[in-house]
Amino acid sequence: MGFILPVLLSAQNDSVKTALLLIDIQNFYFEGGSSELVNPVAASNNAAKVLASFREKGNLVVHISHGRGPQSEIHENVRPLNNEKVFVKFKVNSFLNTGLLEYLNENKVKRLVLCGMQTHMCVEAATRAAADYGFECVVIADACATKDVTYGDKTIKAEDVHYSTLASFKPYAIVMDTETWLTGQK
Repeated sequence: MGFILPVLLSAQNDSVKTALLLIDIQNFYFEGGSSELVNPVAASNNAAKVLASFREKGNLVVHISHGRGPQSEIHENVRPLNNEKVFVKFKVNSFLNTGLLEYLNENKVKRLVLCGMQTHMCVEAATRAAADYGFECVVIADACATKDVTYGDKTIKAEDVHYSTLASFKPYAIVMDTETWLTGQK
């Protein structure tokens, strides 16, 4: 990240309107859920810290929920407040058929901070789409989680899936951890 990180951190408190996008932090990804991830509690706890910072400053918070049905409730660690917008999606990309882009544009958002589940699916799709739409993107690495994936007879461990996905974000986003983001907010 080199020289970009200090520039970004010093710019976090500037006049660029920033929104938090919490993607699919839903019960089905936690222990006992239908699609358990590796370390979803730790990721959701970090997302909750970022969320608390946004709420404290009165900044825009947007929740994304993938589908409706059993265990699809947003997890209690990041449960939306009544004044926070929730978009329900039925595809991987949070922008597809949801009204998210219009909402962000109406609110003059230029920068998105993204957290969520799964790193290699919905977080990646939202980050790439957001960058394509011209948003400056920041992904909070330790506020995202994924799971082992299988291709043919090969199983790729969740940690490798997570980090390889984060590495692929270089052209699209700045990637940092929760504490680095929070430090830049002080």
